[in-house]
Amino acid sequence: MSEKKLGFGALTALVLSSMLGAGVFSLPQNMAAVAGPAALICGWLITGAGIIFLALALLLLSRLRPDLDGGIFTYARDGFGEVIGFCSAWGYWLCAVIANVSYLVIVFSALSFFTDVPGRVVFGVGNTWPAIIGASLLLWLVHFLVLRGIQTAAAINLLATLGKLVPLGLFVVLAVFAFHADNFIHDFRGISLGMPVWSQVKQTMLITLWVFIGVEGAVVISSRARDRRDVGRATLWAVLAALVVYLLVTLLSLGIVPRQQLAVMHNPSMAGLMESMIGHWGTVIIVAGLVLSVSGAYLSWTIMAAEIPFLAAQTDTFPRIIARQNRVNAPSASLWLTNGSVQLCLLIIGITHADYNNLLTIASEMVLVPYLLVGLFLMKTVRHQGVSSSLMVALAASAYGVWLLYASGPVNLLMSLMLYAPGLLLFFAARYMAPQPLPLSRSDKVLIAVLVVAGTATALTQAPFL
Repeated sequence: MSEKKLGFGALTALVLSSMLGAGVFSLPQNMAAVAGPAALICGWLITGAGIIFLALALLLLSRLRPDLDGGIFTYARDGFGEVIGFCSAWGYWLCAVIANVSYLVIVFSALSFFTDVPGRVVFGVGNTWPAIIGASLLLWLVHFLVLRGIQTAAAINLLATLGKLVPLGLFVVLAVFAFHADNFIHDFRGISLGMPVWSQVKQTMLITLWVFIGVEGAVVISSRARDRRDVGRATLWAVLAALVVYLLVTLLSLGIVPRQQLAVMHNPSMAGLMESMIGHWGTVIIVAGLVLSVSGAYLSWTIMAAEIPFLAAQTDTFPRIIARQNRVNAPSASLWLTNGSVQLCLLIIGITHADYNNLLTIASEMVLVPYLLVGLFLMKTVRHQGVSSSLMVALAASAYGVWLLYASGPVNLLMSLMLYAPGLLLFFAARYMAPQPLPLSRSDKVLIAVLVVAGTATALTQAPFL
Protein backbone atom coordinates (compact mmCIF):
# COMPACT_ATOMS: atom_id res chain seq x y z
CA MET A 1 0.00 0.00 0.00
CA SER A 2 0.95 3.62 -0.35
CA GLU A 3 3.02 5.11 2.45
CA LYS A 4 0.64 8.10 2.55
CA LYS A 5 -2.28 7.26 4.80
CA LEU A 6 -5.69 8.84 5.37
CA GLY A 7 -6.40 10.77 8.58
CA PHE A 8 -9.65 11.24 10.52
CA GLY A 9 -10.79 14.23 8.43
CA ALA A 10 -10.23 12.48 5.09
CA LEU A 11 -11.98 9.30 6.32
CA THR A 12 -14.97 11.24 7.66
CA ALA A 13 -15.22 13.21 4.40
CA LEU A 14 -15.09 9.99 2.38
CA VAL A 15 -17.97 8.43 4.35
CA LEU A 16 -20.04 11.63 4.42
CA SER A 17 -19.42 12.35 0.75
CA SER A 18 -20.36 8.83 -0.30
CA MET A 19 -23.69 9.21 1.54
CA LEU A 20 -24.44 12.85 0.68
CA GLY A 21 -24.37 12.36 -3.06
CA ALA A 22 -27.14 12.61 -5.61
CA GLY A 23 -29.83 11.13 -3.38
CA VAL A 24 -30.24 14.08 -1.04
CA PHE A 25 -31.15 16.43 -3.92
CA SER A 26 -33.92 14.11 -5.15
CA LEU A 27 -34.98 12.95 -1.69
CA PRO A 28 -37.96 15.33 -1.29
CA GLN A 29 -39.73 14.01 -4.39
CA ASN A 30 -38.67 10.38 -3.91
CA MET A 31 -40.14 10.28 -0.40
CA ALA A 32 -43.25 12.35 -1.12
CA ALA A 33 -44.14 10.02 -4.01
CA VAL A 34 -44.52 6.99 -1.72
CA ALA A 35 -45.50 8.26 1.74
CA GLY A 36 -47.25 10.96 3.72
CA PRO A 37 -45.66 12.90 6.59
CA ALA A 38 -46.71 10.37 9.26
CA ALA A 39 -45.12 7.46 7.39
CA LEU A 40 -42.02 9.51 6.60
CA ILE A 41 -41.46 10.25 10.28
CA CYS A 42 -41.86 6.55 11.15
CA GLY A 43 -39.58 5.54 8.29
CA TRP A 44 -36.82 7.90 9.39
CA LEU A 45 -37.10 6.75 13.01
CA ILE A 46 -36.61 3.12 11.92
CA THR A 47 -33.85 3.95 9.46
CA GLY A 48 -32.10 6.34 11.84
CA ALA A 49 -32.00 3.77 14.63
CA GLY A 50 -31.02 0.96 12.26
CA ILE A 51 -28.24 2.83 10.51
CA ILE A 52 -26.78 4.05 13.83
CA PHE A 53 -26.64 0.46 15.07
CA LEU A 54 -25.03 -0.58 11.79
CA ALA A 55 -22.45 2.19 12.21
CA LEU A 56 -21.81 1.07 15.79
CA ALA A 57 -21.39 -2.52 14.57
CA LEU A 58 -18.79 -1.36 12.06
CA LEU A 59 -17.07 0.68 14.78
CA LEU A 60 -16.91 -2.32 17.14
CA LEU A 61 -15.66 -4.69 14.46
CA SER A 62 -12.95 -2.25 13.38
CA ARG A 63 -11.62 -2.47 16.94
CA LEU A 64 -12.35 -6.12 17.75
CA ARG A 65 -10.95 -7.42 14.44
CA PRO A 66 -8.34 -4.89 13.23
CA ASP A 67 -6.69 -7.74 11.31
CA LEU A 68 -9.54 -7.77 8.78
CA ASP A 69 -8.95 -5.11 6.13
CA GLY A 70 -11.83 -4.33 3.84
CA GLY A 71 -14.69 -4.78 6.29
CA ILE A 72 -17.77 -5.71 4.27
CA PHE A 73 -16.07 -8.51 2.30
CA THR A 74 -13.60 -9.77 4.88
CA TYR A 75 -16.17 -9.93 7.70
CA ALA A 76 -18.42 -12.14 5.58
CA ARG A 77 -15.59 -14.39 4.40
CA ASP A 78 -14.01 -14.84 7.83
CA GLY A 79 -17.34 -15.45 9.53
CA PHE A 80 -19.31 -17.52 7.06
CA GLY A 81 -17.02 -19.11 4.48
CA GLU A 82 -15.74 -18.64 0.96
CA VAL A 83 -19.03 -18.55 -0.95
CA ILE A 84 -20.76 -16.17 1.46
CA GLY A 85 -17.64 -14.00 1.36
CA PHE A 86 -17.73 -13.95 -2.43
CA CYS A 87 -21.45 -13.12 -2.51
CA SER A 88 -20.85 -10.22 -0.13
CA ALA A 89 -18.00 -8.88 -2.26
CA TRP A 90 -19.89 -9.45 -5.52
CA GLY A 91 -23.13 -7.90 -4.24
CA TYR A 92 -21.36 -4.89 -2.77
CA TRP A 93 -19.30 -4.37 -5.92
CA LEU A 94 -22.42 -4.51 -8.10
CA CYS A 95 -24.07 -2.01 -5.78
CA ALA A 96 -21.05 0.29 -6.11
CA VAL A 97 -21.01 0.01 -9.91
CA ILE A 98 -24.73 0.77 -10.17
CA ALA A 99 -24.39 3.62 -7.66
CA ASN A 100 -21.66 5.15 -9.82
CA VAL A 101 -23.87 4.85 -12.89
CA SER A 102 -26.72 6.55 -11.04
CA TYR A 103 -24.47 9.45 -10.04
CA LEU A 104 -23.49 10.04 -13.64
CA VAL A 105 -27.13 9.85 -14.74
CA ILE A 106 -28.35 12.35 -12.14
CA VAL A 107 -25.63 14.89 -13.02
CA PHE A 108 -26.90 15.21 -16.57
CA SER A 109 -30.52 15.03 -15.44
CA ALA A 110 -29.75 18.13 -13.34
CA LEU A 111 -28.01 19.89 -16.23
CA SER A 112 -31.20 19.43 -18.28
CA PHE A 113 -32.64 22.34 -16.28
CA PHE A 114 -30.42 24.55 -18.47
CA THR A 115 -30.38 22.67 -21.77
CA ASP A 116 -33.91 21.35 -22.25
CA VAL A 117 -36.92 23.35 -23.37
CA PRO A 118 -40.35 22.22 -24.60
CA GLY A 119 -39.84 20.55 -27.94
CA ARG A 120 -36.08 20.07 -27.49
CA VAL A 121 -34.71 17.41 -25.14
CA VAL A 122 -30.91 17.31 -24.81
CA PHE A 123 -30.13 15.57 -21.50
CA GLY A 124 -33.67 14.64 -20.38
CA VAL A 125 -33.49 12.58 -17.20
CA GLY A 126 -29.87 11.68 -17.88
CA ASN A 127 -30.56 8.75 -20.21
CA THR A 128 -30.31 10.38 -23.65
CA TRP A 129 -27.31 9.77 -25.89
CA PRO A 130 -25.87 13.29 -25.32
CA ALA A 131 -26.10 12.59 -21.59
CA ILE A 132 -24.44 9.18 -22.00
CA ILE A 133 -21.55 10.75 -23.95
CA GLY A 134 -21.07 13.43 -21.29
CA ALA A 135 -21.27 10.87 -18.49
CA SER A 136 -18.66 8.73 -20.23
CA LEU A 137 -16.26 11.66 -20.42
CA LEU A 138 -16.71 12.35 -16.70
CA LEU A 139 -16.27 8.65 -15.93
CA TRP A 140 -12.84 8.44 -17.52
CA LEU A 141 -11.72 11.80 -16.13
CA VAL A 142 -12.27 10.49 -12.59
CA HIS A 143 -10.73 7.15 -13.55
CA PHE A 144 -7.40 8.70 -14.44
CA LEU A 145 -7.54 10.95 -11.39
CA VAL A 146 -7.84 7.95 -9.05
CA LEU A 147 -5.03 6.21 -10.95
CA ARG A 148 -2.79 9.01 -9.67
CA GLY A 149 -3.29 7.68 -6.14
CA ILE A 150 -5.90 7.25 -3.43
CA GLN A 151 -4.42 10.08 -1.34
CA THR A 152 -4.77 12.61 -4.17
CA ALA A 153 -8.38 11.61 -4.79
CA ALA A 154 -9.21 11.73 -1.07
CA ALA A 155 -7.81 15.25 -0.72
CA ILE A 156 -9.97 16.49 -3.61
CA ASN A 157 -12.96 14.69 -2.09
CA LEU A 158 -12.45 16.52 1.24
CA LEU A 159 -12.76 19.89 -0.55
CA ALA A 160 -15.82 18.71 -2.48
CA THR A 161 -17.50 17.54 0.74
CA LEU A 162 -17.04 20.93 2.38
CA GLY A 163 -18.30 22.66 -0.77
CA LYS A 164 -21.50 20.61 -1.04
CA LEU A 165 -22.58 21.52 2.50
CA VAL A 166 -22.99 25.19 1.48
CA PRO A 167 -26.03 24.78 -0.84
CA LEU A 168 -27.54 22.19 1.49
CA GLY A 169 -27.17 24.53 4.45
CA LEU A 170 -28.68 27.40 2.44
CA PHE A 171 -31.66 25.23 1.46
CA VAL A 172 -32.34 24.28 5.08
CA VAL A 173 -32.19 27.91 6.27
CA LEU A 174 -34.53 29.13 3.52
CA ALA A 175 -36.89 26.16 4.04
CA VAL A 176 -37.28 27.05 7.72
CA PHE A 177 -38.61 30.50 6.75
CA ALA A 178 -40.75 29.12 3.89
CA PHE A 179 -42.26 26.33 6.02
CA HIS A 180 -46.07 26.35 6.33
CA ALA A 181 -47.63 23.99 8.84
CA ASP A 182 -50.81 23.71 6.74
CA ASN A 183 -48.84 22.10 3.89
CA PHE A 184 -47.17 19.68 6.30
CA ILE A 185 -50.30 18.47 8.07
CA HIS A 186 -52.43 18.32 4.91
CA ASP A 187 -53.09 14.62 4.22
CA PHE A 188 -50.77 13.84 7.13
CA ARG A 189 -51.48 10.08 6.96
CA GLY A 190 -51.11 9.94 3.16
CA ILE A 191 -54.69 8.75 2.60
CA SER A 192 -54.59 9.98 -1.00
CA LEU A 193 -51.93 7.36 -1.75
CA GLY A 194 -54.46 4.59 -1.12
CA MET A 195 -52.14 2.68 1.20
CA PRO A 196 -52.13 2.22 4.99
CA VAL A 197 -49.37 4.02 6.89
CA TRP A 198 -47.44 0.80 7.52
CA SER A 199 -47.29 0.01 3.80
CA GLN A 200 -46.07 3.54 3.15
CA VAL A 201 -43.34 3.05 5.74
CA LYS A 202 -42.19 -0.08 3.91
CA GLN A 203 -42.12 1.87 0.64
CA THR A 204 -39.66 4.36 2.15
CA MET A 205 -37.14 1.73 3.26
CA LEU A 206 -35.10 1.28 0.08
CA ILE A 207 -35.06 5.04 -0.44
CA THR A 208 -33.81 5.79 3.07
CA LEU A 209 -31.29 2.96 2.80
CA TRP A 210 -30.11 4.28 -0.58
CA VAL A 211 -29.11 7.65 0.85
CA PHE A 212 -27.11 5.92 3.59
CA ILE A 213 -25.24 3.52 1.32
CA GLY A 214 -21.60 4.42 1.85
CA VAL A 215 -21.74 4.19 5.65
CA GLU A 216 -19.08 1.47 5.37
CA GLY A 217 -16.69 3.64 3.35
CA ALA A 218 -14.01 4.06 6.02
CA VAL A 219 -14.12 0.35 6.85
CA VAL A 220 -13.73 -0.67 3.21
CA ILE A 221 -10.47 1.28 2.89
CA SER A 222 -9.35 0.72 6.50
CA SER A 223 -5.98 -0.61 5.31
CA ARG A 224 -5.22 2.91 4.09
CA ALA A 225 -6.08 4.64 7.40
CA ARG A 226 -3.31 6.38 9.34
CA ASP A 227 -4.83 5.28 12.67
CA ARG A 228 -7.23 2.33 12.77
CA ARG A 229 -9.14 3.95 15.65
CA ASP A 230 -10.19 6.72 13.28
CA VAL A 231 -12.14 4.25 11.13
CA GLY A 232 -14.99 3.69 13.60
CA ARG A 233 -15.11 7.29 14.80
CA ALA A 234 -15.27 8.64 11.25
CA THR A 235 -18.11 6.25 10.43
CA LEU A 236 -20.24 7.24 13.43
CA TRP A 237 -19.77 11.01 13.09
CA ALA A 238 -20.52 10.92 9.35
CA VAL A 239 -23.73 8.92 9.92
CA LEU A 240 -25.00 11.34 12.57
CA ALA A 241 -24.26 14.35 10.35
CA ALA A 242 -25.98 12.76 7.33
CA LEU A 243 -29.03 11.76 9.40
CA VAL A 244 -29.55 15.36 10.56
CA VAL A 245 -29.29 16.64 6.97
CA TYR A 246 -31.76 14.06 5.63
CA LEU A 247 -34.33 14.69 8.34
CA LEU A 248 -34.24 18.46 7.81
CA VAL A 249 -34.38 18.24 4.01
CA THR A 250 -37.26 15.73 3.94
CA LEU A 251 -39.52 17.18 6.62
CA LEU A 252 -38.99 20.85 5.77
CA SER A 253 -39.72 20.17 2.09
CA LEU A 254 -43.22 18.95 2.98
CA GLY A 255 -43.91 22.35 4.51
CA ILE A 256 -42.92 24.33 1.40
CA VAL A 257 -45.45 22.76 -1.00
CA PRO A 258 -48.19 20.12 -0.48
CA ARG A 259 -47.11 16.48 -0.74
CA GLN A 260 -49.09 15.85 -3.95
CA GLN A 261 -47.32 18.71 -5.71
CA LEU A 262 -43.92 17.67 -4.41
CA ALA A 263 -44.47 14.07 -5.53
CA VAL A 264 -44.61 15.02 -9.23
CA MET A 265 -41.67 17.43 -9.31
CA HIS A 266 -38.83 16.84 -11.79
CA ASN A 267 -35.67 15.60 -10.11
CA PRO A 268 -33.52 16.94 -8.59
CA SER A 269 -36.65 18.18 -6.81
CA MET A 270 -34.66 20.37 -4.42
CA ALA A 271 -33.98 22.67 -7.39
CA GLY A 272 -37.71 23.16 -7.96
CA LEU A 273 -38.23 23.89 -4.27
CA MET A 274 -35.40 26.42 -4.23
CA GLU A 275 -36.82 28.10 -7.32
CA SER A 276 -40.19 28.45 -5.57
CA MET A 277 -38.42 30.21 -2.69
CA ILE A 278 -35.92 32.55 -4.38
CA GLY A 279 -36.56 32.31 -8.12
CA HIS A 280 -34.31 31.12 -10.96
CA TRP A 281 -31.13 31.51 -8.93
CA GLY A 282 -32.42 28.77 -6.65
CA THR A 283 -32.16 26.29 -9.51
CA VAL A 284 -28.67 27.49 -10.37
CA ILE A 285 -27.47 27.09 -6.76
CA ILE A 286 -28.90 23.59 -6.33
CA VAL A 287 -27.73 22.28 -9.71
CA ALA A 288 -24.23 23.64 -9.04
CA GLY A 289 -24.31 22.07 -5.58
CA LEU A 290 -25.53 18.79 -7.03
CA VAL A 291 -22.76 18.64 -9.61
CA LEU A 292 -20.17 19.37 -6.91
CA SER A 293 -21.80 16.92 -4.51
CA VAL A 294 -22.08 14.11 -7.03
CA SER A 295 -18.51 14.67 -8.19
CA GLY A 296 -17.30 14.18 -4.62
CA ALA A 297 -19.58 11.20 -4.00
CA TYR A 298 -18.62 9.67 -7.32
CA LEU A 299 -14.96 10.04 -6.42
CA SER A 300 -15.59 8.32 -3.06
CA TRP A 301 -17.52 5.50 -4.68
CA THR A 302 -14.90 5.00 -7.37
CA ILE A 303 -12.33 4.47 -4.61
CA MET A 304 -14.58 2.07 -2.69
CA ALA A 305 -15.79 0.22 -5.77
CA ALA A 306 -12.21 -0.50 -6.80
CA GLU A 307 -11.10 -1.50 -3.31
CA ILE A 308 -13.43 -4.48 -2.87
CA PRO A 309 -12.33 -6.47 -5.98
CA PHE A 310 -8.72 -5.56 -5.15
CA LEU A 311 -9.03 -7.02 -1.64
CA ALA A 312 -11.03 -10.03 -2.84
CA ALA A 313 -8.40 -10.82 -5.48
CA GLN A 314 -5.67 -10.95 -2.82
CA THR A 315 -7.42 -13.99 -1.30
CA ASP A 316 -8.30 -15.60 -4.67
CA THR A 317 -11.99 -14.84 -4.17
CA PHE A 318 -11.74 -12.77 -7.35
CA PRO A 319 -9.11 -13.63 -10.01
CA ARG A 320 -5.61 -12.75 -8.75
CA ILE A 321 -4.92 -10.51 -11.77
CA ILE A 322 -7.36 -7.94 -10.33
CA ALA A 323 -4.98 -7.36 -7.39
CA ARG A 324 -2.42 -5.56 -9.57
CA GLN A 325 -1.43 -2.02 -8.53
CA ASN A 326 0.35 0.74 -10.41
CA ARG A 327 3.49 2.60 -9.36
CA VAL A 328 1.59 4.83 -6.88
CA ASN A 329 -0.15 1.80 -5.35
CA ALA A 330 -3.57 2.58 -6.82
CA PRO A 331 -5.58 -0.63 -7.56
CA SER A 332 -5.27 -0.13 -11.31
CA ALA A 333 -6.60 -3.50 -12.52
CA SER A 334 -9.66 -3.25 -10.28
CA LEU A 335 -10.26 0.31 -11.46
CA TRP A 336 -10.25 -0.76 -15.10
CA LEU A 337 -12.68 -3.61 -14.30
CA THR A 338 -15.00 -1.34 -12.31
CA ASN A 339 -15.08 1.61 -14.67
CA GLY A 340 -15.30 -0.64 -17.72
CA SER A 341 -18.44 -2.11 -16.12
CA VAL A 342 -19.81 1.37 -15.44
CA GLN A 343 -19.25 2.28 -19.09
CA LEU A 344 -21.11 -0.85 -20.20
CA CYS A 345 -24.03 0.06 -17.93
CA LEU A 346 -24.13 3.57 -19.40
CA LEU A 347 -24.40 2.11 -22.89
CA ILE A 348 -27.23 -0.16 -21.73
CA ILE A 349 -29.03 2.87 -20.26
CA GLY A 350 -28.66 4.68 -23.56
CA ILE A 351 -30.37 1.74 -25.26
CA THR A 352 -33.05 0.95 -22.64
CA HIS A 353 -33.61 4.49 -21.29
CA ALA A 354 -33.67 3.27 -17.68
CA ASP A 355 -33.88 6.13 -15.19
CA TYR A 356 -32.47 7.08 -11.80
CA ASN A 357 -35.23 5.34 -9.82
CA ASN A 358 -34.58 2.00 -11.53
CA LEU A 359 -30.92 2.25 -10.60
CA LEU A 360 -31.77 3.24 -7.03
CA THR A 361 -33.83 0.08 -6.48
CA ILE A 362 -31.24 -2.31 -7.91
CA ALA A 363 -28.30 -0.77 -6.04
CA SER A 364 -30.18 -0.72 -2.73
CA GLU A 365 -31.19 -4.36 -3.09
CA MET A 366 -27.67 -5.62 -3.81
CA VAL A 367 -26.27 -4.14 -0.59
CA LEU A 368 -28.88 -5.69 1.73
CA VAL A 369 -27.10 -9.03 2.23
CA PRO A 370 -23.65 -7.47 2.84
CA TYR A 371 -25.16 -5.16 5.48
CA LEU A 372 -27.00 -8.02 7.19
CA LEU A 373 -23.78 -10.03 7.36
CA VAL A 374 -22.05 -7.20 9.29
CA GLY A 375 -24.51 -7.54 12.17
CA LEU A 376 -24.39 -11.35 12.07
CA PHE A 377 -20.58 -11.38 12.09
CA LEU A 378 -20.48 -9.06 15.11
CA MET A 379 -22.92 -11.40 16.83
CA LYS A 380 -20.67 -14.35 16.07
CA THR A 381 -17.61 -12.42 17.28
CA VAL A 382 -19.06 -11.40 20.67
CA ARG A 383 -21.35 -14.35 21.41
CA HIS A 384 -18.94 -15.75 24.01
CA GLN A 385 -19.22 -12.53 26.06
CA GLY A 386 -22.77 -13.30 27.19
CA VAL A 387 -25.24 -10.42 27.43
CA SER A 388 -23.25 -7.26 26.70
CA SER A 389 -23.61 -3.90 24.98
CA SER A 390 -21.74 -5.30 21.96
CA LEU A 391 -24.22 -8.17 21.69
CA MET A 392 -27.13 -5.73 21.89
CA VAL A 393 -25.62 -3.72 19.03
CA ALA A 394 -25.14 -6.93 17.02
CA LEU A 395 -28.76 -8.01 17.57
CA ALA A 396 -30.11 -4.57 16.65
CA ALA A 397 -27.95 -4.30 13.51
CA SER A 398 -28.99 -7.82 12.45
CA ALA A 399 -32.67 -7.08 13.11
CA TYR A 400 -32.39 -3.98 10.90
CA GLY A 401 -30.84 -6.10 8.14
CA VAL A 402 -33.68 -8.65 8.35
CA TRP A 403 -36.25 -5.84 8.34
CA LEU A 404 -34.75 -4.38 5.17
CA LEU A 405 -34.99 -7.73 3.39
CA TYR A 406 -38.63 -8.00 4.45
CA ALA A 407 -39.47 -4.42 3.49
CA SER A 408 -37.81 -4.68 0.07
CA GLY A 409 -40.39 -7.27 -0.97
CA PRO A 410 -40.18 -10.59 -2.86
CA VAL A 411 -39.77 -9.09 -6.35
CA ASN A 412 -36.60 -7.25 -5.41
CA LEU A 413 -35.23 -10.31 -3.62
CA LEU A 414 -35.80 -12.37 -6.76
CA MET A 415 -33.99 -9.72 -8.78
CA SER A 416 -30.97 -9.98 -6.49
CA LEU A 417 -30.91 -13.77 -6.88
CA MET A 418 -30.64 -13.37 -10.64
CA LEU A 419 -27.66 -11.07 -10.18
CA TYR A 420 -25.86 -13.17 -7.57
CA ALA A 421 -25.97 -16.45 -9.51
CA PRO A 422 -24.01 -15.31 -12.63
CA GLY A 423 -21.25 -13.96 -10.38
CA LEU A 424 -20.36 -17.52 -9.45
CA LEU A 425 -18.63 -17.81 -12.84
CA LEU A 426 -16.10 -15.25 -11.60
CA PHE A 427 -15.74 -17.18 -8.34
CA PHE A 428 -14.92 -20.42 -10.18
CA ALA A 429 -12.52 -18.61 -12.52
CA ALA A 430 -10.66 -17.22 -9.50
CA ARG A 431 -10.30 -20.65 -7.93
CA TYR A 432 -9.20 -22.22 -11.22
CA MET A 433 -6.50 -19.56 -11.65
CA ALA A 434 -5.28 -19.74 -8.04
CA PRO A 435 -1.64 -20.90 -7.57
CA GLN A 436 -2.75 -23.71 -5.26
CA PRO A 437 -5.92 -25.88 -5.20
CA LEU A 438 -8.70 -24.28 -3.12
CA PRO A 439 -11.15 -26.96 -1.99
CA LEU A 440 -14.71 -26.02 -1.03
CA SER A 441 -16.52 -27.17 2.09
CA ARG A 442 -19.70 -29.22 1.82
CA SER A 443 -21.79 -26.25 3.01
CA ASP A 444 -20.23 -24.05 0.31
CA LYS A 445 -21.11 -26.60 -2.37
CA VAL A 446 -24.70 -26.78 -1.12
CA LEU A 447 -24.98 -23.00 -1.14
CA ILE A 448 -23.63 -22.80 -4.71
CA ALA A 449 -26.23 -25.34 -5.84
CA VAL A 450 -29.01 -23.39 -4.13
CA LEU A 451 -27.92 -20.11 -5.75
CA VAL A 452 -27.68 -21.64 -9.21
CA VAL A 453 -31.06 -23.37 -9.00
CA ALA A 454 -32.83 -20.39 -7.43
CA GLY A 455 -31.24 -17.88 -9.81
CA THR A 456 -32.06 -19.98 -12.88
CA ALA A 457 -35.64 -20.62 -11.75
CA THR A 458 -36.16 -16.93 -11.07
CA ALA A 459 -34.77 -15.93 -14.46
CA LEU A 460 -37.05 -18.40 -16.24
CA THR A 461 -40.23 -17.67 -14.33
CA GLN A 462 -40.03 -14.08 -13.19
CA ALA A 463 -37.79 -12.14 -15.59
CA PRO A 464 -40.67 -11.09 -17.90
CA PHE A 465 -42.46 -9.48 -14.95
CA LEU A 466 -39.51 -7.69 -13.28
